[in-house]
Amino acid sequence: MDLFEAIEKRFSYRKEMDQTEIPLEDLKKIVQAGLDAPSGVNAQTTGFIIIRNPNVVKAIREMPKANGSMATAAAYIACHVARKPVETYMDMSFDIEDCAAAVENMFLATTAMGYGTVWIDGWLRKDNRATKIAELTGLEDDRVIRIILPIGKMLQEQEKRVKKPFEERVSVV
Repeated sequence: MDLFEAIEKRFSYRKEMDQTEIPLEDLKKIVQAGLDAPSGVNAQTTGFIIIRNPNVVKAIREMPKANGSMATAAAYIACHVARKPVETYMDMSFDIEDCAAAVENMFLATTAMGYGTVWIDGWLRKDNRATKIAELTGLEDDRVIRIILPIGKMLQEQEKRVKKPFEERVSVV
């Protein structure tokens, strides 16, 4: 699958996933796509945790209000940043932007490899879920999980949401 096909086919898969174990090499390849993303001042502030330990995966699946892909994923990839933003350029931090760029690359890799995923952020911020997952994975106290991606083979069809027309969102000057 070429880049533009992956971009066109990518969508947020929120439904149930096949819980068959994903090869570690596939998960590493997805994370490598995140590592290859640009980062502000090349500071590379985003860290990643590949979560495939059956006990940790089970604990995440069983967290309150986990549903669809979060409750059935075969594995997860957690993206973490410094709790205190790292100032890398003129008193500015690009931690969140760096994390977002990495996640988009991982989305495209996941799509190209035939897996489904969805960007989970808001769910993490409720009821201390990010902290609980950090504890389950042994993440250092000075880091915070910002995004988690449930990864797995899609079990159900899901329509890609319709995007607004090009002309409605783009101007040429």
